[in-house]
Amino acid sequence: MISRITAVLVIATLASGSLAGQTPDPRVAAFDAYAAKAVKDWGAVGLAVSVVKDGRTIFAKGYGVRELGKPDQADEHTLFAIGSTTKALTAAAIGMLVDDGKVRWDDPVTKHLPGFQLSDPYITREVTVRDLLTHRAGLVNGDVLWYRTDLTAAEVLRRARFIPIGYSMRSGFIYQNVMYAAAGAVIEAASGMPWTQFVTTRIFQPLGMTRTVATLAATAGVPNVASPHDLVDGKVTVIGNAAVDPVAAAGSVWSSVTEMAKWAAFMIDSGKVGERRLLKPGTWAELFEPQTMVDQAGFYPTARLTKPHWTTYGMGWFQHDYQGRMVQFHTGSIDGMVAIIGLIPEERIGVYVLANLDHVEARHALMYRAFDTWLGSGTRDWSAEFKQLYDGMGAAGDSARVRAERQRVANTKPSLALDAYVGTYADSLVGTVDIRLDNGQLTLQQGSQLRARLEHWHFDTFRARWDQAWRGSGAVTFTLGPSGAVDAMTFSGRRLGRRR
Repeated sequence: MISRITAVLVIATLASGSLAGQTPDPRVAAFDAYAAKAVKDWGAVGLAVSVVKDGRTIFAKGYGVRELGKPDQADEHTLFAIGSTTKALTAAAIGMLVDDGKVRWDDPVTKHLPGFQLSDPYITREVTVRDLLTHRAGLVNGDVLWYRTDLTAAEVLRRARFIPIGYSMRSGFIYQNVMYAAAGAVIEAASGMPWTQFVTTRIFQPLGMTRTVATLAATAGVPNVASPHDLVDGKVTVIGNAAVDPVAAAGSVWSSVTEMAKWAAFMIDSGKVGERRLLKPGTWAELFEPQTMVDQAGFYPTARLTKPHWTTYGMGWFQHDYQGRMVQFHTGSIDGMVAIIGLIPEERIGVYVLANLDHVEARHALMYRAFDTWLGSGTRDWSAEFKQLYDGMGAAGDSARVRAERQRVANTKPSLALDAYVGTYADSLVGTVDIRLDNGQLTLQQGSQLRARLEHWHFDTFRARWDQAWRGSGAVTFTLGPSGAVDAMTFSGRRLGRRR
């Protein structure tokens, strides 16, 4: 992989400090060398990183390639999926509408979306715009609604009424992309502009983010775009993009580290672009106020090494203490693409990392290394330590799979002939799933994008091996009714009844 690592240093005079009469900043060269080694150690395909300090982009660089097997280099202008770092943009967009007098943080959602409905009437009535942005509405994760499905954005929101309640509203934290989609709908209702148009005209254009686009669909025909990669049978492979467009406000933006550095500088500088203020100071501060406590299960494994005293969530920002400062940060992850943004506003430091290999956690290492470098707080090798941490987690996952294999009951067979399991199964949340028999092999089809081969596991449980091999496998269990015929299947944690 080292032979693929090519670096393109940009904003050269700023990054090197080589303007006339200035001495090159040795911290830049040291950070560059550290980033290059991290790219190699983590096996990244392509990665780009930018650092903002005191209102200037002092470092922006790309490493590796945009697509494995092709020579095109990843550089500071390469577009990657920024994933859930989009959420901070959505929260800021709501803040602009607060400043416009069109929305209040604690407005009931139904004030702006009269048809909005959740499974609990009390939560439907009481859930606020602030709740949408802070993952505290009480719902379990609802990604089954939009991930590789054919549902429209409107249908995803309609089916939000079928997402189960997981805890008492505002008493906990479960990450919730569908509620951010609802926040995008609030933006459209209050402004008269679709979320995509609002963030383009009110954020991207004023900040000079000319190559940033709001959706995967908008990258069509655009030059210098990275391709996603993942491990398939132990080999790094180019995979297909997974669109976040049905819940766009939760994570659909594509951008570069150069342009996201402008966003980072804007957020560090209290919502100003030059002398133009896009957010009032109080509104900007509200975005960074802790709103929800986040326990260990809801936070990042990196906390095992950074050892924060507290972990919270603001509006579009995870938060914790580091070196006596408050860090505002967020990751983005979607098939084959990763991102991270980290800010220490009081020190006017911002870091942005984008990469095109699934869960390359060098992103965390580069964020903390940049903080350490420009805070002058040491040279701890976060890349090596996080690599050991995540390798250990991977090994634990392998052990869990081995244990599952051991629990498999040998020498069993399905209760019925395979054709007896064929049919359409349905659930209000998941929708319809078709079980077919193709050349003696049971297959599962959900919409046009998800297909799996069903291999007998034991009894009436089958292992689903996805055609998108990087997704791994899942379990499907069929249930027989009193008549001895199949009447339901359990899939994605839901019971789907068989249609007659």
